[in-house]
Parts: sequence; structure tokens; C-alpha cells
Amino acid sequence: PEIYTLSLHDALPISLKRVRQADKRALRNRAWKSRIKTIVKKVDTAVGAKDAETAQDALKEAIKVISKASSKGIIHRNTASRKISRLMKKVTAAFRSEAA
Repeated sequence: PEIYTLSLHDALPISLKRVRQADKRALRNRAWKSRIKTIVKKVDTAVGAKDAETAQDALKEAIKVISKASSKGIIHRNTASRKISRLMKKVTAAFRSEAA
């Protein structure tokens, strides 16, 4: 699926190659972002169901996925940090009373 288009004037071999590369990267980035959203929803679902063990496991997986995406440059490191922080806060707040 071509995301970027070029006019005939820009159709040098190198520009066509850059378009192919940009398409490939955009597709890969979209897959990673989707993966992040899915794992975050998994954590939210576990918290909503009051399932501490599943929430902890999902949180661990979410941190791993978000950190990896950040290190690959798919999301900014501050965004990754913010997402992780909010998830941690949500999980600890939901199960704080049970632990005490």
C-alpha cells in the first residue's frame, strides 16, 4: 500500500526507493503502535475485572513492548515513559487495598 505519492518530475530511481522505504517503515510503525494499544487495553481489562495476577502479567508485558518501541524510535521516549507511568499508577491504585 503506497502512502506517499510522487509526481513524474520526482520519479528518479532514488526517490522511488525512498518512497518504498517510507511505506515499509510506516507499515512497521503502524504494527508496533497497534501492538502497544492492544497490550494497554489488556491491562485496562484486567484492572476492570479486578484480576490482580493477570493485571501484573499484562503490565509486565506492556512495559516490555512500550520500552522496545521506544528504543526502536517508534514512539518518543517521554511518551513511552508517560504511558508506563500511567499504567503503573492505574494498577497500583486498583490493587493497593488488597495488598495491605
